[in-house]
Amino acid sequence: MGIFSFFTKEIAIDLGTANTLIIYNDKVVVDEPSIVALERSTGKIIAVGKKALMMHGKTHENIKTIRPLRDGVIADFQAAEFMIREMIKMTGNKNTLFPPALKMVICIPSGITEVEERAVKESAEQAGAKEVRLIHEPMAAAIGIGIDVMEPKGNMIIDVGGGTSEIAVIALGGIVNNKSIRIAGDDFNTDIIEYMRKQHNISIGERTAERIKHEVGAAMTEIENPPEDLAVHGRDMLTGVPKEITVNYAEIAHALDKSISKIEAAVLHALEMTPPELSADIFKTGIYLAGGGAMLRNMDKRIQLKTKLPVHLAEDPLRAVARGTGIALKNFDKFTFLIK
Repeated sequence: MGIFSFFTKEIAIDLGTANTLIIYNDKVVVDEPSIVALERSTGKIIAVGKKALMMHGKTHENIKTIRPLRDGVIADFQAAEFMIREMIKMTGNKNTLFPPALKMVICIPSGITEVEERAVKESAEQAGAKEVRLIHEPMAAAIGIGIDVMEPKGNMIIDVGGGTSEIAVIALGGIVNNKSIRIAGDDFNTDIIEYMRKQHNISIGERTAERIKHEVGAAMTEIENPPEDLAVHGRDMLTGVPKEITVNYAEIAHALDKSISKIEAAVLHALEMTPPELSADIFKTGIYLAGGGAMLRNMDKRIQLKTKLPVHLAEDPLRAVARGTGIALKNFDKFTFLIK
């Protein structure tokens, strides 16, 4: 068995709508945006990840940028396969004479259908995987945060990603109840684009909206240590001329309010559906918050005010899911029934 393990490469993939992370040998070796750039005439891949993102919204007619995942699921099968293949190359597999057999554990949203699950597996197999297993995002997030998921104790996880927000109650190594809504980071960007268009008559792209979210994004209109106002550049919708305006965090909090309210409603619904004994546990343990959307200023405080429960923000929210997927891969036998 030892000689064959030399030819097997085990990797964990957090295949996200916004970012894809790959863990190999307990380290995050790839952390790239989930985007590819193609040449239209030949279908040839020009760039993947950060390089492709730099081209996004700036291409001419012979180049197109594709985000293969939408709402946490594969929207473009071929582009997803290309992206996984190229990102696996980034892990540093230099042995081309005997390429190792790939064993993968891939993270998926808990609310996806069997057809969508099959698309993830097939994309990974086409990209060279010999064995593919799947783990649900909330479970991976819980493991990544450091929760003992095997205990007979209820824990609630909220994972706000790029395409989906996953809310799950976990006990005894399983998901007792979960709510998966397709409102997350991408919707925050769309809200910001809409707000800029309506309030400031300025047209901005996805990348600029993402930057605004990072620099001055907030979940509440009143926060401690507010960020400085941000100068935003876009196209004036009346004159068509490039223009600069200044935005502050309170404006962005107002723009994001509707989407965050939907996430809050889903959290309250998940709490309603939780069995009484587990509700008692959650009252003591509180709620755990992970995912890129959790990094929005005061997101934890807003959920805390709504639920009247303590909310704990994961140490590194963006990588919690990837870390958990890596731990599940390493302890494959222990978590084997959590992995499909």
